Parts: sequence; C-alpha cells; structure tokens
Amino acid sequence: MQDIVIYKTNDNSIEVEVQFDGNTLWLSQTEITSLFERDQSVISRHINNVFKEFELEKKSNMQKMHIANSDKPVALYSLDVIISVGYRVKSKRGTQFRIWANKILKEHLAKGYSINEKRLEQLQKTIQLVHRTSKITSETKDLLDILSDYSSALDILDQFDHQSLTKNNVNNFVSYKIEYQEAKIAIEKLRLKFGGSKLFGNEKDHSFKSSIATIDQTFDGKELYSSIEEKSANLLYLVVKNHSFTDGNKRIAAWLFVWYLDKNNFLYTSEGAKRIENNTLVALTLMVAESNPNEKEIMVNVIINLIN
Repeated sequence: MQDIVIYKTNDNSIEVEVQFDGNTLWLSQTEITSLFERDQSVISRHINNVFKEFELEKKSNMQKMHIANSDKPVALYSLDVIISVGYRVKSKRGTQFRIWANKILKEHLAKGYSINEKRLEQLQKTIQLVHRTSKITSETKDLLDILSDYSSALDILDQFDHQSLTKNNVNNFVSYKIEYQEAKIAIEKLRLKFGGSKLFGNEKDHSFKSSIATIDQTFDGKELYSSIEEKSANLLYLVVKNHSFTDGNKRIAAWLFVWYLDKNNFLYTSEGAKRIENNTLVALTLMVAESNPNEKEIMVNVIINLIN
C-alpha cells in the first residue's frame, strides 16, 4: 500500500508528492525532472545509464502504477535511483532531498521497531499471566499454545526487522543430491498436472541448470550449503528469482522445494506433521518473488527458520 508524503524544497519553490511504500520512496521521471530542474531528456538518459551500467537492478528499483489524472501506468523510480541521478547531475537539491528522505525512512523504521517491541512485550506478559493465574485445563492449554505459536512468529518477524535471523539447529545429514535431469523430470510431472502447456517449464536460458548446480557447489573442498535447510531454502530462492522459465516459475520453485525436502526425508517432522504448511509455502514463494536481491541472505534465513 502506497502513502503520499509531501516534500518541499528549502525555499518552498517546489512541492512534490512522494510515494512511500513503507520501505522506500518513489518518484516519477517527471517529478525527478521538476525536483532537479533539469531537462527531461537529461534525467531520462541518467536513469537509463543507472540500469545500463548495472549500478542498480531495474526490476527492484522501478515499478509501474496507476495514478490520478493518468490514463496509463506511470513508471516510478526508487530512492536509490533518485539519489544516483542527483549525484550524476550534481544537484544540490538532490542532497537536500536525500537528507529529507533518510529522515523519513528513519522515523518510519523507529516507529515500526517501537510497535513490534510493544506487541512482543505485551504478548509475553499475556503468556506469563496465563501461566500464573490459570489452572491448566484443556481450554487454557489451547489458549497458551496459540499464544506461544504467535509469540514464535512475532519473534521471527522481530529478528527479520533487526536483520538478526540466524541458521540455528540445521540438519547437516543430506542423503539426496539434486540432479538437473531428475529435476527436469519432476517439472515435467508438474507440467502435466497443469494441463501440459508447452510454455510451462520451458527453459529460457541456462540459469535453471546453474541454480541446480549451485545447491551442491563447493569452495575450497567444502560445500557452500551444508544442511538440508540451507540447500532447500536456496533452491526455492534461486528458482524464483532467476525466472528461468517462460511460464510457471513460482509454481515450479515451490514444487521443487517440497520435492527436494521429500527426497531427503525431511518434508515431515518425526511426528508426521508438515514442516511447511500450504499457506506458508505460498507466502514464502511470493515473499521471495517480491524481495530485493540484496535481501537474499535474510530471505533464506526466514525460510530456514520456518522449516525448523
């Protein structure tokens, strides 16, 4: 969901409506042109060069949105792009905007941390209260279990926010080594399940083969990923993000993820429960798809923590 934050230059000569999604700020090319007082052709050239020179990835730093008074989607560019263009055109207003934007982001971050901390503190107090005041009947036990479950989830979210998630208690006994050809056979079975479309699972390049090879990659004689959780989490991440297929990328990634866990006899706990429930798998796959590439490590850590 996008909010609008108003930015005014120090002399109040320019006022810009800035889109804010909770993570970064967004401006259209026209708004960047107005902000930096340069010709639109100059701004357009610099934006293109930012992506052409691979300074920033286009997919995660540009989005198209329908906005008021426009009959077609308008391209919006992230704060990183805006700052980069500001440096390139040597704009003092670019520096002013960067200072203002960082202030907005810090305020939002501080507010978010404060809310999370209050929720966690309140939840922990509630659990302690139930422990102290309730006789453990079946009803209070169920309530306690629910509160404990949500407490664990919020702890993961809190660690995610603070970028402190770690790979704890992973299983280093990997019995199955994934092979490209066998993975292709698994995808073919999935293709038939979804109607047999020739586009489904059709490889656009060699990136899928590379993704498979990466899972068991070694460095200096040691495996890059040593546990089942790390391997499966990276498999899900890489297949989603590399977008190797003409159609079905997310479905294929999710399918290979559970297929790989099953091959390693790790899809279910010792009590017979699924390690990853259906809704969780959908949420994880979509979360990876929408994540920024520089968040890969924390995305992988989220998946590992949820597997366990």
